[in-house]
Parts: sequence; C-alpha cells; structure tokens
Amino acid sequence: MATGLLMDLVAIVTLAYALYYRRHHRRDLLFAYIALNVGIFAVVSLLLVQRVDIAVGFGLFGVLSIIRLRSSEITQQEIAYYFVAIALGLVNGIAGGTWPLTALLLDAILLVVMYAADHPKLFGRTRQQIVTLDVVHTDPDMLKVDLENRLRAKVLHHVVTQIDYVRDVTVVDVRYVANARVGVR
Repeated sequence: MATGLLMDLVAIVTLAYALYYRRHHRRDLLFAYIALNVGIFAVVSLLLVQRVDIAVGFGLFGVLSIIRLRSSEITQQEIAYYFVAIALGLVNGIAGGTWPLTALLLDAILLVVMYAADHPKLFGRTRQQIVTLDVVHTDPDMLKVDLENRLRAKVLHHVVTQIDYVRDVTVVDVRYVANARVGVR
C-alpha cells in the first residue's frame, strides 16, 4: 500500500500543481483535487483490505464522477481534472500495491493525456464567453459585428440565450478567437 500511496501522491501533485494550477491558477480547486484524490485512494485501499467486491469500487467511482459541485461554477476543464483525480486515486488504490508497473503506466497515460489535451497551445486562442449586451439586435449580422467590436476578436460562433425587450438586454454565448485581427467599425 505504501508504494501505491507514494505513486498516487506523485501523480496527483503532478496533475493538480504542475498541470492544473500552473495553467488555471485556482488555488481552491488545487486543494480540492488533492483532497478528493487522497480520499478516493484511502477508501479504495480500505475496500481492498476488507475484501469487498471490486464492483463497490467502481460504483463509488461512478457516484463520485456524477456529483455536481454546487459551491461555485466550475468549467468543463475543471470537471475533467476532477474526473482524472478520481481515476488516479482508484488506479493507485487498486493496482498500486499489487501491480505497481501497471499503475505507473496508467498514471503516466492519464497525465500525458491531460497535459496534451489541456495544453495552452492546443486551441489556445479560442475562447468561450457569456456576453450580456445593453442592446437587442434584430439583425444577426449586426449582432456579430457588435460582438467583434466589443471583444476585439473574430467571432466563430454565437448563440443568443436570452433577450429582454423590457430592459433592452441580450445575452449571448460567444465562441471567438482571441487576438485575431478584425475590422473595428
């Protein structure tokens, strides 16, 4: 179990600090990922010592992976980090003591995939933002021009999610390319 715990701690610190925190700078989630992972590891290790069926571990994994965190809004990226933190805890809790090479290989695969998939240079300039405008546009082309002027970016896609004619407000979900040259009108 000590081998599995050591491997798990190295893996979760790599995920939480070296990858997540350095890219996204949310200290609260750094702590949450580490706490979640070590908690999962401890529970799985206990389940294995008590000879509980492996299905209980996977059930626990399933339940924890569908929990909606209600304390603050989190992004899809942050949910992915939660999921990998859970997976690392399960992998190292189940295989760390018995099959340490398998656990190391799976840790490496998970970390490399997260490193590559969340790398800033991979679609790094593409952004998503919810924008509230102080105007209602009836012409979709004019809406796009207004968004590009306000964001100073090339709008790739936009969806109007709310229009309030009383307050003269439009809420738009916008996908855009940051720092792209657009003609400011």
